[in-house]
Amino acid sequence: MIFVTRKSTFSASHRLYNPTYSDAKNQAVFDKCNNPNGHGHNYTLEVTVKGLPDPETGYVIDLKLLKDILDREIIDKVDHKHLNYDVDFLRGIIPTVENLCVKFWEALKHALPQGELHNVRLFESDQNFADYYGAPVTIPVYAVAQNGELVGETL
Repeated sequence: MIFVTRKSTFSASHRLYNPTYSDAKNQAVFDKCNNPNGHGHNYTLEVTVKGLPDPETGYVIDLKLLKDILDREIIDKVDHKHLNYDVDFLRGIIPTVENLCVKFWEALKHALPQGELHNVRLFESDQNFADYYGAPVTIPVYAVAQNGELVGETL
């Protein structure tokens, strides 16, 4: 089995906020990440595909093709966006690095024409990152008000 990885970067803002918490609890739990106007990160996304090399090309997956898939399915949708308000496939979730990994996996799992998705790693900073390998995870999805804010009810 061979593992190949493509790295991409994007910049985005987000706010970590749980609508079932009080303002005080949101501040205590999420601290500066709870800024009502959001805050930004320069993210680094690493996606690893596993498989056996094609005998004709030697590729598990053509990395240029993987780049194009990452751009189409994720980067073009999140780069220079506010993740809470501007990205349809993230609507209603708390955009932690952990939840983003799961949602990015979901966006990619059926988009690969060859190889098998092995890992999604997302760096939110040089010090903080998450890995996801596809095990089932339930992410609460909250209703969204007209102004884009999360509402306490889960869908």
